[in-house]
Formats: sequence, C-alpha cells, structure tokens
Amino acid sequence: MEHIVIIGNGISGVTAARHIRKLSDKKITIISAETEYFFSRTALMYIYMGHMKYEHTKPYEDWFWKKNRIDLKFGFVNSIETKNQTLHFEDGNTLKYDKLIIATGSKSNKFGWPGQDLDGVIGLYSKQDLDALEALAPNKEVCKRAVIVGGGLIGIELAEMLNTRNIPVTFLVRETGFWNPVLPKGESEMINRHIIKHHIDLRLDINLKEIHADENGRVKAVVIEDTGEMIPCNLVGLTAGVTPNIDFIKASVIETDKGVLVNRFLETNIEHIYAIGDCAQQREAIGNRRPVESVWYTGRMMGETLAQTICGNKMAYKPGHWFNSAKFFDIEYQTYGWVFATPKEGNAHFHWKHPDDTKCITIEFEKDSNLFLGINTFGIRMKHEVFDRWLTEERSADYVMEHLKEANFETEFYKTFEKDIQTNYLKQFKMAQL
Repeated sequence: MEHIVIIGNGISGVTAARHIRKLSDKKITIISAETEYFFSRTALMYIYMGHMKYEHTKPYEDWFWKKNRIDLKFGFVNSIETKNQTLHFEDGNTLKYDKLIIATGSKSNKFGWPGQDLDGVIGLYSKQDLDALEALAPNKEVCKRAVIVGGGLIGIELAEMLNTRNIPVTFLVRETGFWNPVLPKGESEMINRHIIKHHIDLRLDINLKEIHADENGRVKAVVIEDTGEMIPCNLVGLTAGVTPNIDFIKASVIETDKGVLVNRFLETNIEHIYAIGDCAQQREAIGNRRPVESVWYTGRMMGETLAQTICGNKMAYKPGHWFNSAKFFDIEYQTYGWVFATPKEGNAHFHWKHPDDTKCITIEFEKDSNLFLGINTFGIRMKHEVFDRWLTEERSADYVMEHLKEANFETEFYKTFEKDIQTNYLKQFKMAQL
C-alpha cells in the first residue's frame, strides 16, 4: 500500500490528508512537533482573550483520526534522505515514505537583534508561543509593560490580546504608518488613530536596536535605534512577519529559496516530494500574488489540489482572485482583488471614509478603461462571492458603484452610506451616469 507522509499538521497538511482519504485507501501519516492534534491557528488569540478554550479550537474530535485511518506521529524531523525516501527524527527514529508532502508552515522573523533569544521574547505563531505568553503575561501585575516590534496583522492581534488584560503596550512600527506597505494612506492613518484610541503607545518610524536582560537573563528593556531611548518591559513580542519553516530542508537536495520551490502542481525538484502552504514558494508568481503566501485559505486550497494529484488526477494549483480578511481591534477588514498602497501606474484610487472614523472603502481601477481591480473595506461587510464574480466578469468601477448594494452583507448599511459613497465617487471621477 502506498504510504503518504505529511510533515506538518496545519490547515494545509490536514486538508491534504482528509482529501486523500476521501479519494483513496492509501496509508497516511501526519507528523507534527507542535501539537498532537490539529487546531485552528487563527483562534490562538481567542484562547488568551478567554473567548474559547484550546479544546474548542480543534475542528475534529480526537477519535476522528483513527476512525479515518490517518496515523498521527508526534516528533521533529531532522532531515530527509531523498534517495532512500526516509525521514530521520531528532530522537533517532526513522520513517519510510512513498510520497512526501512538506507542510511545515512558518516561523516568526528574527533579524539578529541583540537579545532576541532572551527569556521573555516571543512570537505569536505556534501553540508554544501562546503557552509562553500565558506564562509571561497572565496579568498586569506580572507583566508591567509589553513591547511589540512589527506593525502587521500579527502585531495588532498581540496588542489586542494584551489590551484585554490591561497590560500596557508600546507598539514599535518601523514604517511611517501602520501597515502602510500594504494599506493606502487614508486607511493606514485611520488605523493609526484607532490603535491610539485603544490606549496603545504607538511609535511610528521607529526601529529596535537591542533587547536588554536583567540579572536572571530575562527581558528588562528594549533600546530604540537612533535616540537610544530605553523602554522598560517584561515581554517583547517579535511580530515583524513570518518566514517559511524550512531550516531542516536547506542541507538537502530539495531546492529552496525563501520557501520550498514548487511548480504549479506543487511538485519540488525531487520526484514524489511536494510542498504546500506557508512553506511553499511558487517558482513563477501567479499574477500579482506573492510567491509565498501565509494565508489560511490558500493553504487549504493547496491541500485540496494536491490530494487530487496524489490520487491520480493531476491538477494545477489555481488560487483564483486574491482576497483576505482580518480585524484591527473592532474594525473588520476585507480585501478583494488588488488595492495597492499606492495605485499602480495607470490606475487610480477612490477613497471614502465615514465621519465616525471607523468605516472606509478604497477602490482601485484603471484610469483609461475604468476596469475594476479591487476593493478594501473597513467596518463594512461585503460579500466575497459578488466581488469574485465582478472581478471574473471584468466589470468597470462605474458598474461596481452602481451595483454596490448587491455586494452588501448588511442591508442597513445602505440606508446610511450608499448615497454618500456614490456622491463622493461622482465628485472625484465625474462618473457619467449611475
């Protein structure tokens, strides 16, 4: 019986296993060194915030795996011997495979800061990170102040988590606005103000120089580059992005760059070895998409696609139109298609913001053709399937504005905002007719 071995029990690896089982009777083994059972990584913050318990984050009961004949092995893979198709574990054990799927996910970035490995410095990616956070910052009596380094989605999640326990937070962002390599200026500035309203000490255009330890080797302060300012703290969250977790592969013959290099069929350069999820890097970019995407739904799609190939129906990975969602404290964010921080050459942005400073939209479109390219929404829920269809149908920005009501998720939104959005669009771009 063909043995499929999957390294990594995140959304990518587990999706691949589930779909291979649906399609075949192959022997399947999932290996993990993080947790024994699959859990929803996006729910980590809600465990700390008290909204749910760890067991609530497991999508499947513990008996599910045995019932579906999916073997689980807890252990750390040290190396892959591709010639003999053998995995070597840290504890000295080995495991043979017929086909291997690498789905090892990501790890938090570190940029060589002095003190970055001290006790009290954490990321926010793994279950171990959550456990460390709970031990280091159970309350404001134990953790007098936390410093977060890095202004992306993980950083603002950690800020919100600590905020719920009334732990003071200083948030160091090297850019001049929160997430402004991704968000247009108006959106970034709105989120800046929103972070400050939640009593976060937001420091923009700031770089970390080093982290200092106390006499016990634990974090006691960070030092700011240029000014030399020292900020006392008990916890440092390194949230300056993530990188593929592939250190154990780099010495092998499997080709890597930032991630494990794969083609459209998620195949590596070695026969019968594949890579999916955060750790996979497309050799050729798919449209405007990044070669490595640390996004939940793309990991799931890769798992579904590869299962077809593994089971004899060779299928290329086609992620479709870009979309994503997140939360900035209590402001929900959605993006469909492509809206860049600065419009690409030949494109324009339409930006509208509500006076309450918690709702806005930005649309990017081609100036000459009026082709709709993408939309960002904050504080307003829109329907994914509608924008996905409009992008496929290559609708104009004028059409989107005229039919915006069809994309609305909450009907009460249009009683208040629709006319104002359309009026502002007319003023900015002199749309011929609504």
